[in-house]
This record gives sequence, C-alpha cells and structure tokens, in this order.
Amino acid sequence: MAFERQDGGKAFLTVVDSVTLKPIIASGLGDKFHLEWLRWAGPQKVLFSISQMQDINGEETKVTRLLVLDIATGAAHAIGTRQMTETGDDVLWVDPKGQTILMQVRSSYYDYPEVYRFDLDDPKDHGSKVQREFTGVWDWYADTAGVVRLGIGYSTGKVMIYYRKKADDRFRQIARFDPDDKDESEEDSWNIQRIVEGSDQGYVIRKGDNGHQTLQLVNYETRKTIRTVYSNPDWDVDDVWFRDDGTPYAALYTDDTDHVVWLDPKLKSLQSGLNHALTEPQVWIGSSASDYSRALIYAGGPNDPGAVYLYDAKAKSLKPIFENRPQLAGKKLAMPKPIKYTARDGTVIHGYLTLPVGHASRALPLVLYPHGGPYGVRDKLHYDDWVQFMANRGYAVLQPNYRGSGGYGEAFSKLGDGQIGRKMQDDLDDAMDWAVKQGFADPKRVCVVGASYGGYAAMWAVIRNPDRYRCAASFAGVTDWNKQLKYDAGYFSHKGAKAWRNRVAGDNFDLDEVSPARHADRLTRPLLLTQGDADTNVPMSQFKRMVKAADKANVPVEELVFKDEGHGFDKPEDEQRWLETLDAFLAKNNPVG
Repeated sequence: MAFERQDGGKAFLTVVDSVTLKPIIASGLGDKFHLEWLRWAGPQKVLFSISQMQDINGEETKVTRLLVLDIATGAAHAIGTRQMTETGDDVLWVDPKGQTILMQVRSSYYDYPEVYRFDLDDPKDHGSKVQREFTGVWDWYADTAGVVRLGIGYSTGKVMIYYRKKADDRFRQIARFDPDDKDESEEDSWNIQRIVEGSDQGYVIRKGDNGHQTLQLVNYETRKTIRTVYSNPDWDVDDVWFRDDGTPYAALYTDDTDHVVWLDPKLKSLQSGLNHALTEPQVWIGSSASDYSRALIYAGGPNDPGAVYLYDAKAKSLKPIFENRPQLAGKKLAMPKPIKYTARDGTVIHGYLTLPVGHASRALPLVLYPHGGPYGVRDKLHYDDWVQFMANRGYAVLQPNYRGSGGYGEAFSKLGDGQIGRKMQDDLDDAMDWAVKQGFADPKRVCVVGASYGGYAAMWAVIRNPDRYRCAASFAGVTDWNKQLKYDAGYFSHKGAKAWRNRVAGDNFDLDEVSPARHADRLTRPLLLTQGDADTNVPMSQFKRMVKAADKANVPVEELVFKDEGHGFDKPEDEQRWLETLDAFLAKNNPVG
C-alpha cells in the first residue's frame, strides 16, 4: 500500500506490506513541496506528482514535476523535464507492467503540447516523441495500449476533434462545433473516459435521453452511441472506474451521499457481504489488488469519522488498519440532516443542517458554512471535522448548496454563471432567513465561516451585508477576482481561460465590484483572515492584497499564516492551531451564551 505520511512535520511517500503492515520504504517529499497525487505503475513502482509556487515573469505560478519511486531499488527520480513547469505531471497513459508511460509535454506556456514516451527504469531517459505538436490541439488522448488516438483543439471559436484508427494513420477531423451553441455542444461534446485498443470503441460520459449525464459505449469514428452502459433516472453519473484493459467496473453518482454501482458481479457480491458485516451506514470498497484478493474498506457515516479495514478474500477477514479520530470513539456526535429552502427568485436550494447535541433547538447561534469551488462542487451528507467542531461548541451549522453547485443538474449549475458575489450570495442570505423562520437560529447571532470560495463568500458576506452577520472567518479565500483569474489563466488554453472568465464574470460584469480587497473600507465586522503561504490554488498574494487594503483603510483584521501549508492542512498541529483560533474568534464575536 502506498500513501502520504506525516512524521515530525515532514511528509513522506510511504509503502508498506499490505499483509504484514510493515514499512518497506519511505521517500521524503521535501520541505517546500506538496504531494499532488500518487498512483501505482505496475506492482513495483509508484508515480507521484509534487508541486510548489514559483515566480515566473513576476507572477506567482504553481509548477509541478513527475517522479517515480522504484520499490526494488528504493530510489526515486524525475520523469520528463528536469525543471518544474505548469504542466509537469500530465500523464496520458501508464503501462500496466510499469515499464513506460506517456506524458503530454509543453516546451513553454505558449506552445502546443507534444506526447513523449518515457522509460520508468532509466533515470537518464529524456523520452522519445510519439506525437508532435498539432496546431490548435491542447489535449491528447491515448487508448488502452498507449497509442495516441484522439486530439481536441480550438480554432476560430470552434472545438475541433481529430481522430485516427491506429498509430501509423494520419489524424483527420471528425467533429467541429461551437461550444457556445447549446444544441451543437450537447450533441457533440463528450467527457472522454477511455479508448479501447484495436477498435473504434470507447467510453464517454454524455447527456442521455433522460437529461442526465450517462455512461455510454460509443464509436469514435462515427460519433454514434453503441449502447448506454449505466444511466440513473434522477442523477448524473459523476465518475467511472476502469480496469487497465479499459473495461468499466463501477459507476458513481451522488444524491445526498455518494453511491457506487458495481458493474462487476464479484464486487457487487462483495459489497453486499460487507454491508451485512459492518453496521456503519456508509461502506466503501476502496483500492484493491487486481485479483480482488485484498482490498481497503472504509466504513463510517455522517456523524462517524469511520475506520479503514483490510479485507482478505482467502481468509474472509476484515482487519482494522486505522481508525479516523480515535479520540472520538464512543462520543455522541451531531447528526447532519438534509434540508431545502426556496431562494428569493423561486430557485429551490438544497443543503445540510447540523444542530448541536444537548442544546435546545431554538434561537441558536448560527454558522453559515458555504463550500469551496464554487462550480461543480457541493456539500454532501458525510462526516466533516469542521462541522462537528463547530456543532460541538454549541453552534447550529448550515451548509447551503447555493446555485452553481454540482450534483443538481446542468440547469442548476448554469444558474451560478456570472453570479459570484451576487445571486450566489443571495442564496446564503436566504439560507439565513430560512433558518431564522424555522426558529432554530437567532438572527442577531450569525457568522459565516468558509475555505477557498467559501472563504471568499464569508468575507463578502460581512462587507456586503454587515447588518446580517456578526463576523466572518476565511481560510484561503479569494480577495481579488481579476487577479485570481489572471493567475488561473496559466492552467488553461486561451479558449479555456476565456470560457472560465466568462463563467465567473458573466457578460461585461466588473468583478472589482464583488472583490473584498477592493472594498476593505466597508468592513465593519470582525474578520479572521488565514492562509497557507505555499497555497497553489489561491496564491498568497490574495491574502496580502486584503491585508494591505485593510491597513490602508485602517480596518483591523485578525491574521493567521501557516508556513509551508497549501490549500488545506498537511500538518495536524497547524489544523489544531486553526481550529483553536477559530474557536476563540467565534466565542468572542458570536458567543454561544
């Protein structure tokens, strides 16, 4: 088993024997780097990506690098370019035996990508080019045998799709559509999942006849659907899990909780047995050996942090590996429940309400806790440390899935386009009004707490509506939208950056009007402003702009910076410090009484 482990404030990529649970190897990640992701490459190698912030042409930029850890030798070496770049970990295909990979490489931010094959056993291998750059193509796709078969490009405002049957064929255009034309884009846009070697077939997530995203087997050459593999009548397919040969074995969707639909009879049977063996409401089969002889099993619930077990098929046993938050064992935690309310324009908003244990459910101090993202992300009915922490202190916690959130269909998602700081913020205000009308929230004791976009929403809430909210706490919140979009543009093609800006800003809307750093002089409520100085999602410059603007306006802001932390917490002592600071901040500015 491979995972990231913290020890003495340092991070290690760690491999242990899944039978004995004894360590095999640990490779330090370095003080300045953060682990982006890891995955197996065959049975003896682990691919992993690291990131850090760098100043490129005067701008903060997240750069990445791909490395491989060879368990047999204990050595790790870089793959691809020796310098960290904006796209230094763009892996297209991994050889199931762990010998080679395909990577998409860009010489510079302005160049179209090429595809190289790299030998994972040779630290000195500079790669062999298997696909030259193709004007307009920003994304390449390989089939299950590692042959580049499809490219997606942009030209004169149109999306172009190029395809070939086999390695020695020339690419030819098979589709051209306007992404801004709803009828054209719905017909031709595919979320490409797999291309099956030796055929024109593959799997995509695409809107079905029921109006929801479905898993379909298609013919790439003819652009026709062969059959629908899985469709849910009420919810979109969120994700699909595949074997190395390109066969799907599970489809996932979300209502209030995540659900997995097993397409593999063996795993469907195993899931049924586990549901009977474990009493927790949520039981998940995680990573497993290719022959299913061993698997990691998670069991928990919305008010149960849960535990992870090692399943052994031969012994028919479940062996506990670790318990999440063991200090909470036996404690009665608060149970979140789903709610819904109607926003001022008639839009139905769903969310989750957690009431504190042992308190009367009337006129409670309230914490609005909007999620990050904002688009395509949502809160769910699952265990959340911060929710339980605030509820434990006596607060009602309300998590609205405001317009633009994922999981409620395309129409609801698009309601958030161009509405940051406007109707999306109205939804938070309306959530407060609903809570007050229901009687469990005291309208004079409401604060907003959030991280990432939720941190922005918290700041903007007290600037926009100081009459409503007593205080706000922001972790890694955006403070200047135009500056953030300029930073984000480094991770998109020109067309993608424009589309992202259009979605955030809408038509000709000046984002300075809803940027907290531009309106610090209007801040009259207490604000706790926190950030990790190694954040690669919302750069540290966003924090600094808000601090500078507040200083200029002579407005006091409580500041907290975490050294070498990113867009979340790697070090438990830092998260504890954040929660203790938040605890004191809420107790001072929105006391439970």
